[in-house]
Amino acid sequence: MKKITLILLLIVGAVMSQEKHYGFEYVKESGGIKEYHMTSNGLKVLLKEDHSAPVATFMVTYEVGSRNEAIGYTGATHLLEHLMFKGSKKFNTDKGNSVFQLLQSLGARMNATTWLDRTNYYETLPSSELETAIQIEADRMRNAYIKEEDRQSEMTVVRNEFERGQNNPSGVLDEHIWATAYHAHPYHHSTIGWKADIENVSIERLKEFYDTFYWPNNATATVVGDFETEEALAMIKKHFGRIRKSTKEIPQVYTTEPAQEGKRTVTLKRAGQQGIVGMAHKSPSATHEDAASFIVLSAILSSGKNSRFYKNITDKGLTTSVFIWDSLFKDPGLFAVYANLAPGVEHKTVEDAIVAEYENIKKEGVTEEEVSKAKAQLVAAMKFGQDGSMAVAGSLNEAIASGDWTLYTRYEEMVNSVTAESIKEIVNKYFLEDLSTIGYFIPEVSGDQPQEKPVASAKELVEMKKQYFSQEDQGGLAGQVIDSEPVEGVRLLTLKRGSGVVTINGSLMGGDIYAETNNSRVPDLVSSMLDQGTTKQTKFEISNQLEKAGARLSIGNGKAEVNFYAKFLSKDLEMVFGLLSEQLQSPAFNEEDLEKIKKRMVTSYKKRKESTRGNAVSNMLASFYPAGHENAPEDNDKSIEDIKKTTTEDLIAFHKKNYGKGGMIIVAVGDVDHKQLSNTIKKEFGSWKDSPLTKKTSNTTGKRAPGKAYVTMKDKTSTDFIVGTPLMVDRFHEDYMPLYVATHILGGNFSARLMQTVRVKEGLTYGINSTINGFGNNNDGYWMVGGTFAPELLAKGEKATLREVKKWAEGGVTQSEVDITKSTLMGSYQVGFDTTYGLSGGILSAVSIWGDLSYVDNYPSIVSDVTLEQVNAAIKKYIIFDEIYQVAAGSIDEEGTPIKK
Repeated sequence: MKKITLILLLIVGAVMSQEKHYGFEYVKESGGIKEYHMTSNGLKVLLKEDHSAPVATFMVTYEVGSRNEAIGYTGATHLLEHLMFKGSKKFNTDKGNSVFQLLQSLGARMNATTWLDRTNYYETLPSSELETAIQIEADRMRNAYIKEEDRQSEMTVVRNEFERGQNNPSGVLDEHIWATAYHAHPYHHSTIGWKADIENVSIERLKEFYDTFYWPNNATATVVGDFETEEALAMIKKHFGRIRKSTKEIPQVYTTEPAQEGKRTVTLKRAGQQGIVGMAHKSPSATHEDAASFIVLSAILSSGKNSRFYKNITDKGLTTSVFIWDSLFKDPGLFAVYANLAPGVEHKTVEDAIVAEYENIKKEGVTEEEVSKAKAQLVAAMKFGQDGSMAVAGSLNEAIASGDWTLYTRYEEMVNSVTAESIKEIVNKYFLEDLSTIGYFIPEVSGDQPQEKPVASAKELVEMKKQYFSQEDQGGLAGQVIDSEPVEGVRLLTLKRGSGVVTINGSLMGGDIYAETNNSRVPDLVSSMLDQGTTKQTKFEISNQLEKAGARLSIGNGKAEVNFYAKFLSKDLEMVFGLLSEQLQSPAFNEEDLEKIKKRMVTSYKKRKESTRGNAVSNMLASFYPAGHENAPEDNDKSIEDIKKTTTEDLIAFHKKNYGKGGMIIVAVGDVDHKQLSNTIKKEFGSWKDSPLTKKTSNTTGKRAPGKAYVTMKDKTSTDFIVGTPLMVDRFHEDYMPLYVATHILGGNFSARLMQTVRVKEGLTYGINSTINGFGNNNDGYWMVGGTFAPELLAKGEKATLREVKKWAEGGVTQSEVDITKSTLMGSYQVGFDTTYGLSGGILSAVSIWGDLSYVDNYPSIVSDVTLEQVNAAIKKYIIFDEIYQVAAGSIDEEGTPIKK
């Protein structure tokens, strides 16, 4: 007996010793995630090992957010987030090792986010560099530079962010609803804060806020990915163990919202295109026993074409879409529904329709089938969202903020515990008129018309939209665009909209297709180096100018064009265009920066090789297109070789030879004066040389290649299944739009056939869709369907996908489907033009892709003119089921059977 007891003690001791790590107390494990507490300062640590890829994510979550703020310093957490990237004692620009400098040189992804209950800082990087991330976060926990000069520059950035947010009516309506629903609790104000506080909060107040909340005993460090527990804890102890815990207790929010005693309403009137009804009811905290029922209810009401709101509201023509935000936070939040009104529909009609659905559930409840479908969707979404260290860390971040990190690991259990009866109970308990807040967004006039004349009725709104998109009055939208060539080879199109903000979208020739045959990546590297400094200024000097103005400027490379984008306050037009001109014409091509860019690009191409979707699509395209065709897949290994061998001399030679005027297009939308911008363009680009490049199109076409393949990849928790066929027509062909409509019906959105069957009804996938692609630069395109499946569900997923494709290809579509899809496409097009970014992008596409500015007005009628006969004829002609190509990529063998570890 003594011998048995001794053996048991030894076994127990061995197990316990595995969880003993110097300086840490083991707390618990859930879902493969282990929790530790640092004994010296109270830092919580969460660890999840995943050795499927040599990558790790390190994240620090502080239990401080906008709920910890008050009048006078609302937005403090968010502003501090910006300031904490400005440098710390060990990591700063003066030393040449600022956070961005250091991490980007490693090919890392990093950022920070602020929300109601938390702030987080994170890095995803090669696991070999994990300690670098840990050291950075430890240093800025207590040694961040919080300087007045940085506050001043970042204040304008945050204010511009605030102002951009105010351009979005739906976002502003949401802000007003929360401010109306909460009187006492700090959820009353948004995370970004009130404008006056953003502008005027003192650096002393920010430092006080920092010194109050940014301590190890108010934080959780999370590590997910390729690491060993013992080593990770040792690194965390090494860097965070030097920090003491706060000398004072961390202040807790003790304010609770008084019981609501009646319906509250708010109305927002401003320029816009689409009316909105928002309806919010008080909901419990994330840790409350009723929380899971709200999650399932949300899916039942709004997830898919068979959802209650879609069938009973959207499908009846009352709305174009309905969105639910079922916020579950540390304290009681809101279950908010936002309905975008269809033209001619009154706000009260939609409000009554939403209430009617709630009342129906109160009386009749929901069905077991609805609950089962919703659970399958939610659990599938959760599982597919676990692919990658950042995805796991990000989800853990929200659970930590809610008050219990195991909400993440227990998600499936909680969802599956929901019953039809529990859903009926919460609707009867919480969805009461006296607990509601109703918000209306009532669009007034659009564009730059005087706002004194409101839209008096839904009928007038319809007429306004008709004017905005129809060619029957003043040339439609195209008639409002000023089109000129201020400099030969530079086309300028401007559209006056709103006040204060300008968005720029533009392009010039110089993309990948102009590369020399011996190095495919030179054009890409040239464009990537344009923002790395010029012969006149360093990249930091340029960045500082943009940051102080709160402006954004970026340049990127495409297949045929170099694209550029900018967004800024109208007063900064001269500065932004001066920097754009300088970067395009006088890049420094610094050797040191090139090496950093090359490392990042190599890392990117290596990651592409690990993509199940990328491998599947590349396998398919290689069967369709010969080498040299623009749709032929890139050879990742050759690209890596080309990147590595590229020199600054290669970049200088390409830039000198090919960059210049000629085919350059600039589209500006917003508070822009065409004459002023024309003069600016003359000044900045007038003396630039002409480019010798001309439009270049492929002389080869694809060919059908029926077949089936399986691509084996190691340690993948999800597979991608692709089917497709080349179409051998370009976007100007008469069958293009019928094919587009047909493909959208099959899998263009959540309401399409594939999602409604393979996901909603059968619960086999989180996402599956169909698209037509590859039409850039006037090429012949291809059709494809793509879905993600767990390896063990691949066989069922293939069968279900092929069944629906065959049914569609051989049986065609219905008149009802065509009508609904045309309405969706036209509505989406219009809504997309509600922003300056959407407008500028649409105008650029019209002139650069379609070659005709009037396309911005013609598109709705082009869609509207498509007939059922044309759609079905196009399907029959181009999609021959027995000749489609099939391929799956993931942890499967050559027969498609899952590979067991």
